[in-house]
Amino acid sequence: MTLRISGLASGIDVDSIVKQMMTAKRVPLDKLNQQKEILQWQRNNYREVNSKLVDYKNNKLAKFDNSAQMNSQKATVSGNTTALKAEATADANGTSMEVTVTQLAKAAAKETAGMVVSKDGKRITSNSTLEDLRVFNNVTASPDGKYSITINGKTTIKLDSTTSIADAITSINKIDGANVKAKFDEVTGKFSITSTVFSSVSKVELGSGDNFLQLFGSGAVTSTPYQVAKINVKANGSTTGTDLEFPSNILKLNGVQFTLLAESTTSATVTTETDYTTTLSTITSFVDSYNELIANFNARVNEERYPDFTPLSDEQKKEMKESEIEAWETKAKSGMLKNDEILKSTLLSMRSEITKKLGDLSAIGITSGEYHENGKLYINQEKLKEALQNEPQRVTSIFQGSNSGTDGLYDKLTSSVSTAIEKLSTKAGTSKYSVDLTTAFKSDSTMGKRLSDYNTRIRALQDRLENMENNYYKKFTAMETAMNKYNSQSSSLSSYFS
Repeated sequence: MTLRISGLASGIDVDSIVKQMMTAKRVPLDKLNQQKEILQWQRNNYREVNSKLVDYKNNKLAKFDNSAQMNSQKATVSGNTTALKAEATADANGTSMEVTVTQLAKAAAKETAGMVVSKDGKRITSNSTLEDLRVFNNVTASPDGKYSITINGKTTIKLDSTTSIADAITSINKIDGANVKAKFDEVTGKFSITSTVFSSVSKVELGSGDNFLQLFGSGAVTSTPYQVAKINVKANGSTTGTDLEFPSNILKLNGVQFTLLAESTTSATVTTETDYTTTLSTITSFVDSYNELIANFNARVNEERYPDFTPLSDEQKKEMKESEIEAWETKAKSGMLKNDEILKSTLLSMRSEITKKLGDLSAIGITSGEYHENGKLYINQEKLKEALQNEPQRVTSIFQGSNSGTDGLYDKLTSSVSTAIEKLSTKAGTSKYSVDLTTAFKSDSTMGKRLSDYNTRIRALQDRLENMENNYYKKFTAMETAMNKYNSQSSSLSSYFS
């Protein structure tokens, strides 16, 4: 540390002089700090924009695109309500159906005979090890201490005796390409392996040399072959039923999705009716959220920028009132994203997707405002209700697309938003998944690297300025030392003549 002497001999205010000399020298540093702060303000603005986009994509568009939110059809089940469940889809055609479940679909499966799970104060659970199981059932130990199983000719896995039943199940279920699900019933002691495929290729075949299932008792392993689901349907009050077969217990008929629950001898009657309450609410929420988003972005793109209002330094703030600082910074922070290319391209992309479907949207009562309203949408509620009542499937297809599910308005807007989120992440280092405004920025982003460069330059300049200030004080200290020496000598000479 440099020893600083403040003009004791000369009477000069050294501190003031050095401060004045350094003021001009600090101008480049002040500019760097201002540029850094502006960049940080811009990045914070980007984070706010990103938060709105992630929220719009994940919490709004994803919700709107849910089939239940856009379904104007409602299915009602009467009669044997325990045999099946029914949910109307957007393309339900209103056909009344009397359905009898004559056979449930069953996937191919293997199942052990079962065993006693508790004796002599011990109990077998999913947490028990294969060694616990072997001792419990008095099974001869494997020479190598491992127990093997092969499913459908895929890779044989060998399980250690210390492996728990739960972990063994996980290992079986993860066999690549086996397409099975294993399960252990802690009540009956049965271990089962069921195919996850419902078709003629559904199968569960074990390896001839496997010894894993032997751990679960000496009873025979039962094989269940795959079987199709069978129902009898009488449509629109017909007295004659039609027998139909389906590969699984989940099927679709006349726009109604059925889940078969139990075989029955009595029928369930399924009717559908139009109920557009949820769909109307969903579309209204979509328009409101879309308008809110583009209004926010348009405001940012067009916000006035005041280049003469730069970030205030600490020294400048000391000479200002709080109200003056607040007013100044309001203007200084204004227009951080004025004419921003990412925002402009996002707005253009979203409005383009709306424009492509504007003909269809207009037909159901959704129109665009005047040019100066920058793409704001309006809803004619009566026209939309009429379309939902008379052509619900057409309305749904506009927003959710065809069966492929990629050409609907929701999907197109999601794509536009995803592109914007990706651009923001690359440039500003924002999160692609979080709406949290305190989420840390990625340092390897474009702006992150620029800020890192600013920090490096600022530190280097601060070091130079500190050295420069110390040199000034050294020179004044040398001057003060010389003057003290001169004064001392002068005083000594004067004493000879007194």
